[in-house]
Amino acid sequence: MDIKNSFEVPITVDEAWKVLLDIKRIAPCMPGAELLEVIDPESYKGKVSVRLGPVALSFVGTARFEEIDDERHRARVKGQGSDAKGRGGASGVVTFMLLPIEGGTRVDVDTNLNLSGSVAQYGRGAGMIQDVATQIIRQFATALQVMLEHDKAMSVAEAASANWKNDSEPSAGLPPSLPPAKPISGFRLMLSVLWNRLRRLIGGVQ
Repeated sequence: MDIKNSFEVPITVDEAWKVLLDIKRIAPCMPGAELLEVIDPESYKGKVSVRLGPVALSFVGTARFEEIDDERHRARVKGQGSDAKGRGGASGVVTFMLLPIEGGTRVDVDTNLNLSGSVAQYGRGAGMIQDVATQIIRQFATALQVMLEHDKAMSVAEAASANWKNDSEPSAGLPPSLPPAKPISGFRLMLSVLWNRLRRLIGGVQ
């Protein structure tokens, strides 16, 4: 199934491109994701955990950049993983492309996803999977925004420290370090999915 999402960041395309290609840096922003190993500069091993009500799914697998187009700011990543309890697996290709907009950058994400085994039963229906993916992207974008603001504040503080070495507390008032993103909450996720479906029904959207 093909899933399309997008999000925006308040930095230039060139800046956003560098950030999104830095997997070690952005991994903590992805809900439920954990980077386990850097296999090589283009290949990574990781773990993704999602809880849907009483069902906890945990996928361990690898992801590899198949394409990195610096001129078009377009990249394609192929990934695959299997559930730790042997309930099936997931594989897919994620393509993202960056476009300049007023005030920053829009990131368009196109995911071609395949589920296998009993895992596929937990997300029956393309609408359900689309809603889940949308919630994940929103949480990722929010966490990424916090990280960027924190980095900006740190840069300002370092510049101030260099100019005023007598300042005993140059980092006062800075936001705390970015914590790892939490796994997707099943209850909160299902509420969001049901709300999105209700809005479509009321609005007459099929």
